[in-house]
Amino acid sequence: MKCPFCSELQNKVIDSRLSKDHNVIRRRRECLGCGKRFTTYERIEEILPLVIKKDGRREPFDRSKIFTGMKKACEKRPISINTIERAVDRIEQGFQDKGEKEIESSGVGEKVVSELHEIDEVAYVRFASVYRQFKDVTDFMKEVGKILKRDSQDNE
Repeated sequence: MKCPFCSELQNKVIDSRLSKDHNVIRRRRECLGCGKRFTTYERIEEILPLVIKKDGRREPFDRSKIFTGMKKACEKRPISINTIERAVDRIEQGFQDKGEKEIESSGVGEKVVSELHEIDEVAYVRFASVYRQFKDVTDFMKEVGKILKRDSQDNE
């Protein structure tokens, strides 16, 4: 494990704890080079499918890409990092449970859109506008119209 401060490779573990859901190990470390402390999180590596991109390339499933995209969509919204983490966990677990070796990137995007729809409508529209490549304001307004229609039906 490389120190984030001085890049020294030698460090010692001061404390280890299992997360509440028992999926992650939190380790407090101290660099033997500079003496500064830092935290690492270790997760059990599960077999995840390859993602088939639009151009046909295949790349490994990358949880951090989903997290980054969702975090960006949720910027300046009252949504905690923990909420985003749990959504990413559900997406990742869903793909692990399916047991498929390959999945289309569009399938990943649809799962993200679905999770964001449940979390926050503004974040949902932000992500959907990029993911679904809205061409103009009309596409955007159609999506907002769908949300308003669903909300009015829910309130009846």
